[in-house]
Formats: sequence, C-alpha cells, structure tokens
Amino acid sequence: MGIFERKIVLDVAALCRYSMPMMTYAADLQAVRAAAQRLTGLAHRTPVITCATLDRLAGCHLFFKCENFQKVGAFKFRGACNAVMRLSADVAARGVVTHSSGNHAQALALAAKLRGIPAHIVMPSNASAVKRRAVEGYGGRVIECEPTLTARENTAAAVLAETGATLIPPYDHPDVIAGQGTVALELLEQAPGLDALIAPIGGGGLVAGICVAAKGVNASVRIFAAEPRGADDAARSKAAGTLIPQTAPTTIADGLLTSLGQQTWPIIRDQVERVLTVTDEEIVSAMRLTWERAKLLIEPSAAVAVAAVLTEEFRRLESMRRVGVVLSGGNVNLDHLPW
Repeated sequence: MGIFERKIVLDVAALCRYSMPMMTYAADLQAVRAAAQRLTGLAHRTPVITCATLDRLAGCHLFFKCENFQKVGAFKFRGACNAVMRLSADVAARGVVTHSSGNHAQALALAAKLRGIPAHIVMPSNASAVKRRAVEGYGGRVIECEPTLTARENTAAAVLAETGATLIPPYDHPDVIAGQGTVALELLEQAPGLDALIAPIGGGGLVAGICVAAKGVNASVRIFAAEPRGADDAARSKAAGTLIPQTAPTTIADGLLTSLGQQTWPIIRDQVERVLTVTDEEIVSAMRLTWERAKLLIEPSAAVAVAAVLTEEFRRLESMRRVGVVLSGGNVNLDHLPW
C-alpha cells in the first residue's frame, strides 16, 4: 500500500472515530456528584478500614469501604434516598412504591420517612420477619403477596394504581445508579491512588454507579465485579457480550439473586474489566475471616467481594497494589448464634 493509500485509510478511520456518537448511559459523573450533594447530611460518609492479615492473604493493600455502617446497614440507602429526594413536591406527596424483600425495602422506607411521604412496600409472604419489622419500624406500609415475581409485580402495579405513587425499583433506575455511585466518589477521596475497585454484583446498580463515578474521576482505574458462582449471570453476560437473564440462582448470597438490568448492563458491559466468580464455600470462609480478623460484621453478599480478591485469579492480575473493596452491607440473621 502506498503512502497516499495509507493516508486515505487513516483519514477514513479518523472520520469514523470522531463522527461516531458518544455512548450515553443511565447516569454519569455529573449525576453522581449531584447525588452526593443531595445526600449530604442524610447518608453516612462511611469509613474505610484496612486489615494487615487480609492484605497478606490478597498480596496487595486492600481498602474496605464499609457500607455495612451505612443507614439501614447497606449501600442501598444511597440510591433510594437520592431517588426519593429528586422527586418534585407534588409527585413525592403521593408516595413511593417498590417490591422487595431485602435491603432496598428498608432503604426506601427510611428515605420516604425522612422526606415525610408514604412508602408502600410490597413484600412476599416468605420474607424475613426481621426485615418486615425493620420496614414497618421505618414507617413503611407493608403489602404482603405470594412469593413469586409475577405476584410481586402485579401487587405493586395495583398499589401504584390505587395510590398514584411513584415506583422506585431497587437498581434499574438512573437516580438509584447515581446514588450508588457516591460510594466510589468517597472511596477515591479517602484512599487516593487506587489501582482498582471491586464490588459485589446482583442487579448491577452498585457496580454501574461505581463505574461512572470512578471512571469519570480517573479513566485508568480498573473496575471488577464479584459474583457467586451459583448466580453468575453477569459473568456469563460479559463472556457472551450480550445480556443473559438469571435463571434458577442458588447461593448463600441472597442479595445477589437478581438479573442485571437494562440500564445497568450497558455500563457493566463497557466498563467492568472482569467479573470474578466464587463458590459459596469461599464466600462463607471470607465472611468468617472478615468477622474474625477485620472485626467487620458483613453479610454474605458483601463477603463475595472479599472472597474474590483472595482468589488466585485475582492475585495473578498485574499492577494491583492498592485495591478498594466495597463491603455492600451487614444485615445478617443473628438468630442462630448462641445468645
């Protein structure tokens, strides 16, 4: 190929590159920063903890972002609160609705209480009594339904029609994603110079928010997701390059049973370097290790990220000296301990 022909090829390539439309996502760094302002005085700025024993086992310096110390005991409060506080006064007055049996139910109930509006929470009949009492304690109205996704969705639709309230889903929502991204903004300030961040992944709201925030601040920071092997739709989706729904998940990490969302998947597809999967045995071992050595009470879903950084697969990655690990929550059932 002659010089003139090579120049034409290069010029065409450059033209295609600069004329290609920019990828737009459900949230961006500006939305995350606005969420951080909105959450000031409402959400906790959670601490970052280190542990020499876990550093030695991982072969790098780990910085644990302790969302187990967040209100309601989980990062979910950030997204729920941001979404509630963004509602206009007339819309907010009609209240909010969700269907959830976990941390999002409690988070939305508390966020609504802080704004002084009704929260209607559809919960399956087999939901934990502890979690139901927590929702009610935050002032949420619990509407019970059969323990199926169809029943949950139909009941939520009926409540929406009855009340005129606004549906706030647990992860597939721009304001929820932006709120979760504030985790990364804080972590990057508290532990400067991180080479990578890793967080557990279920529906993807947390990881998607971390991606847009962290990559917006520092494009070179590497983002990883951690997932139970028995609920590995994110890993399979990344491998296939297309969204693969969750089917028959089975894992002790009950906060990570959901499929990726239509709004979270594009961010994860483009910005997460790798999804690491771990077994339930590794999750339990990591949870116990974190309890014993770091003195941090975390739930199984949070332990997934700890288990991932302790795997040989993670240790083989190059240039991983300082790694931020998001401990997503600390809501565990303590009833079986010998009180």
